[in-house]
Amino acid sequence: MHALVSRLNQAQPYALGLFRIVIGLLFACHGAASLFGVLGGADGSGGTLPTGAWPGWYAAVIQLVAGGLVLVGLCTRGAAFIASGSMAYAYFDVHQPQALFPLQNAGEAAALFCWAFLLLVFTGSGALGLDTLFRTRGTTDPAERPEETKTATAAA
Repeated sequence: MHALVSRLNQAQPYALGLFRIVIGLLFACHGAASLFGVLGGADGSGGTLPTGAWPGWYAAVIQLVAGGLVLVGLCTRGAAFIASGSMAYAYFDVHQPQALFPLQNAGEAAALFCWAFLLLVFTGSGALGLDTLFRTRGTTDPAERPEETKTATAAA
């Protein structure tokens, strides 16, 4: 059992990195759909949001930009913080007034994105992100490397 836990701990930065990539991609797709009419568009029929329309157009810009940053793992914590806040706003302003629970008010995606991004605020980008690459590039002393890099180096 201890060997399994040890292996899982070694894979943790990579699992977190994959989680970040998937969440960032899904979020960026929402923004691209609303802004450019791709992937079904804002209304499911290829439409776009009017430029500057509050709050939808601004939310779509946040989705595209923050989702893209999270996807590549650049400024992950800051982008995730903004994305989490935007989804909290979406949930409480748009969904929650209709009903209390996300299942009743169609706010499941907003709630899940909010909490997923909040998790990334606290965990960082994990492995496979540009944040990690830039942090380790200037560091030659293994003691100064981020934890996920030390774990990856120890596993090799």
